[in-house]
Amino acid sequence: MKILVAEDDKITLKLLETRLRKWGNDVIACADGLEAWERLQEPEAPALVILDWMMPGMPGVNICRKIREMNRRPYVYVILLTAKNRKEDILEGLEAGADDYIVKPFDPSELKVRVRAGARIVKLQEDLMAALDVADYRASHDGLTGLWNRVAILDIGSKELERTQREGRPMTLVMADLDHFKRINDRYGHPAGDEVLREVSRRLASSVRIYDSVGRVGGEEFVMVLPGCDREEGVTIAERLRASISGTPVVTPEGPIPVTMSFGVTEFQGRNVTDVATLFKKADEALYKAKSKGRNRVEVCRSDISPMLGLLMENRSEHCDASEHCGLAPLQSQRLAGVDAVRPI
Repeated sequence: MKILVAEDDKITLKLLETRLRKWGNDVIACADGLEAWERLQEPEAPALVILDWMMPGMPGVNICRKIREMNRRPYVYVILLTAKNRKEDILEGLEAGADDYIVKPFDPSELKVRVRAGARIVKLQEDLMAALDVADYRASHDGLTGLWNRVAILDIGSKELERTQREGRPMTLVMADLDHFKRINDRYGHPAGDEVLREVSRRLASSVRIYDSVGRVGGEEFVMVLPGCDREEGVTIAERLRASISGTPVVTPEGPIPVTMSFGVTEFQGRNVTDVATLFKKADEALYKAKSKGRNRVEVCRSDISPMLGLLMENRSEHCDASEHCGLAPLQSQRLAGVDAVRPI
């Protein structure tokens, strides 16, 4: 256990340091309150602190108050070391935020027991924080792919839309869907299908910018939120993603599986979007168009197409395979952002 000890009396400080090290602790010794406070600001500062009440620079009780004001995570367990033993003094120290106290001159056995109790509380607090971190992650991430889940990516899209409206910057949303994914599950089995989803997710996440967000919103459906990105840039990014998916088969225990993906792109425009649900609906319309035109392609919502972008789309080579990926497929119904959309799978 790493412990910070602050005591202005050199003899007492040395006794504390010697005892604590003997019991297997890593000790940071400070000769006054200011030094102790500076060390507590450092990264990886100790979570267990023994402070002398009266010290030059900054009294231990004041340091205790400042620690509580910081509301630092992980929790800092504070033991006040004091010659004051009146009930009123003890209550003042506890009111300041101290967790425990030891009266000087200290008894080594008492010190050991109180430090051990403090270490136990710190460990429980660390375990609790770790459990909360895991719970937070599971609440916001897709369990299979590790991408943002539906709720989280919708929230991210909503926040980015608000910031885009506030700052007057562009924003593009891309919706993507694996082509004929049901056939992959039927032919190779669900474990292979899961491996395809994981690898596709990895390729999507590694092909966007660090400040972009990628989420899985359905079985084989994904969304990319691209802040600061206009339509032309969005099409370029989507085309790069499409090439990344179709360029190399996914290696699975059942063998390599060729995969393609269709993309729908839409850009935020103040005149045609009032909320993130509308933006998702427009991207879904573009994705439907990509599916209808043969899959394995990028399409833009019709109302978003500018002359320059239209020329770019016309000059783009067609990527539809003549293989099984280009046949007509059954229809499936999906719900996204509160809107029903029926499109080919």
